[in-house]
Amino acid sequence: MTNISQNIKNLKDELPVDVTLVAVSKFHPVEALQEAYNEGQRIFGESRAQELVGKAKSLPKDIEWHFIGPLQTNKVKDIAPYISMIQSIDSEKLLKEVEKQAMRHERIIRVLLEIHIAREEAKHGFSADECKAILKNKNLDSMKHIQICGLMGMATNTDDMKQVEEEFHGLHNLFEELKDIEFKDHSSFTILSMGMSHDYREAVKEGTTMVRVGTNIFGEREY
Repeated sequence: MTNISQNIKNLKDELPVDVTLVAVSKFHPVEALQEAYNEGQRIFGESRAQELVGKAKSLPKDIEWHFIGPLQTNKVKDIAPYISMIQSIDSEKLLKEVEKQAMRHERIIRVLLEIHIAREEAKHGFSADECKAILKNKNLDSMKHIQICGLMGMATNTDDMKQVEEEFHGLHNLFEELKDIEFKDHSSFTILSMGMSHDYREAVKEGTTMVRVGTNIFGEREY
């Protein structure tokens, strides 16, 4: 058993049964993804449209592709036929484009709203107040080809794990608040995606339902 297979097995043994593993496969070759697939992994995360499309055409059709990085509106049309979920919705403009392309392909695309929780300006996402405001926007009612399934967030890239836990805790609180108020009649709002290779254990402590792990599976990225 090679390292990738063993890493997948170890993670699945470690994670609670109600936490979904997204294997962050960006910048890694199809052979590495195939090895993870052979170990039973079916959800992969990519952050470049062209790379995702190429891999989707080359790899088994039952893979669920998640887009996890910043997404330009002009790239939505490229991934729309292949994508299972877009985790990085950070503007109403992007939501409208996803709706447009999903309608064009006669399908529903699942999305997560990205929330800015890190103390780093470079990170993307809505503030908590912006998120609440967009959910009250009546424009969403007309979007029948997207399904808002939850929230995604990235903590500050720091060795201060107490700070990381606090940021995850705040995101979990927002998730629960929205689930109880804005989405109380929507059974699809169930996903809280937080935690990566260096902080997924803290995310699990704070109630994540989905982790995005790359380095701990595939090793360092190949650029």
